Amino acid sequence: MAETSGDGLTVLIVGATGLVGSHVLQLALEDPAVTKVIAPTRRPLPPHEKLLSPQVDFNQLPTEADWWRADAVICTLGTTIKAAGSQLAFRRVDHDYPLDVARLAKAYGTSTYVLTSAIGADAKSRFFYNRVKGQLEKELEAQRFTSLTIVRPGIIGGKRAEFRLGERVFLHAMRLIGPLLPRQWRVSPADNIARALLTAAISQKPGVHIIPASELA
Repeated sequence: MAETSGDGLTVLIVGATGLVGSHVLQLALEDPAVTKVIAPTRRPLPPHEKLLSPQVDFNQLPTEADWWRADAVICTLGTTIKAAGSQLAFRRVDHDYPLDVARLAKAYGTSTYVLTSAIGADAKSRFFYNRVKGQLEKELEAQRFTSLTIVRPGIIGGKRAEFRLGERVFLHAMRLIGPLLPRQWRVSPADNIARALLTAAISQKPGVHIIPASELA
């Protein structure tokens, strides 16, 4: 098992500068159950006494860094095909990076992995996005973590750093009609997703667990 800091947990967060990841980071830094947070990023994060934030290139992750020793990994890495520029680039961010992190953390003794996936994830889906998400889920199961939790939000609600007009218009419309929709099709607020991720990382329940969008609305 990975080393802990005192009586608390060491949690490694990848994707900590994103919409959901930034919420997870803040919650983890505030939670007394977590005594150390490791957040490898491309750009610096504001300093905090509990935080270690090594600068990394996700295309060439270090394989001999001691900071891989964590009790739990929370992965919130993700992009869109439009933002990535191609299906290949999208797959690299949403599949390859999370799987690389899983393999390295597992090699260093991490027993718990918590993933932000997506509603509709299915390795056999006709839709490329859902298929990539589903393939990652299957490959993470094959890593045989003691505890694996997959969180499948719907449309993620929250204020992003970059402006996406189409997404904001759609989210506004979804909020208006949300009460009329089944819970699984309502907006999943970023802070709700973040709390589900951190709770799973702290509880470390053995086995594979799926948290559907209906529990995140």
